[in-house]
Amino acid sequence: MAHSNSLRKHLLLAGTISACALLLGFRYFPPREVTAANNQEIPHQQMFTISDNVNLVLLDVNVTSRKGGFVTGLQRNNFKVFEDGHEREITQFSNVDTPVTVGLVVDSSGSMRDKKPEVVMAGLSFARQSNPQDEFFVVNFNNSIVRGLPSEVMFTDKLQQLRAALFFGQPAGQTALYDAIAYSLKHLEYAHQDKRTLIVVSDGGDNVSTIRLPELMRMIEASRATIYTVGLYSEGDPDANPGVLRKIAAVSGGEFFAPATLKDIMPVFHKIAEEIRNSYSVGYIPDETSDHNVLRTVKVLVHEDDKHLVAHTRTSYVTTPLSTLLAKAPAAAGATAH
Repeated sequence: MAHSNSLRKHLLLAGTISACALLLGFRYFPPREVTAANNQEIPHQQMFTISDNVNLVLLDVNVTSRKGGFVTGLQRNNFKVFEDGHEREITQFSNVDTPVTVGLVVDSSGSMRDKKPEVVMAGLSFARQSNPQDEFFVVNFNNSIVRGLPSEVMFTDKLQQLRAALFFGQPAGQTALYDAIAYSLKHLEYAHQDKRTLIVVSDGGDNVSTIRLPELMRMIEASRATIYTVGLYSEGDPDANPGVLRKIAAVSGGEFFAPATLKDIMPVFHKIAEEIRNSYSVGYIPDETSDHNVLRTVKVLVHEDDKHLVAHTRTSYVTTPLSTLLAKAPAAAGATAH
């Protein structure tokens, strides 16, 4: 997505960050993608990324009232963040419709054959509700993982490209759900936006992945992505596993949905879009001097006068860099680009 003004700002920011990196010891890498088809590294020009050991925790936080409605318009001083029981100073805060990078991760196994049209229409409707600066990518998965966008396009904001990416391929075969999510988490590391989300559509079953569920959960805890999962099931589906989808969403601070009928898929995507649009971005610097726990617990409290407000976000993360965990599972590092 190359808009000249945003690109100039991005290049200037990258140069500033690189200079700071020399002082702070952070490492920055130009993004590369490895495709499973040819195992070749493909450089993506005009794109920059910060490695996942940056000393900042960024949380997506939804605030609801006692009746369950979203509460907007809150300020930084309405929030408190605690890590491992100790309050941390909020150093980054946004209460506006922040641009987001969204990955649509869609099951294309045989069980999805009669559900795909509704999923595509819901995905496109979701994109239409987006912030103009949002960017998208698509990962289709069955026995293999296929990026729906053309190989030279990492992200898009064009509906026609998104439509083609979602419709790409015919549903068939088995399900590599865990590998697909791991690949999508890696792809998010190349995003232009700090706010990052995956929407995973599947029955929750997995029968061909190289990565195991405990490994995947560790990767999710190491990433800064919020994951929404949508469970679609066929009658008598032996692979249906809503518990896995629920667990994946919960650990990332997202939400699990199980639409009762195909007609309910569109409202579910609308609800996810509403949650993303109404979430706050809250960032803080973790304590790396006295807190040496690899797994950190996180708690966000929110208050406004005497109102009963509830903050919804992830409750933990791990300090191990995502790249380190991905390196231990190289089979999931690549995907075929169409």
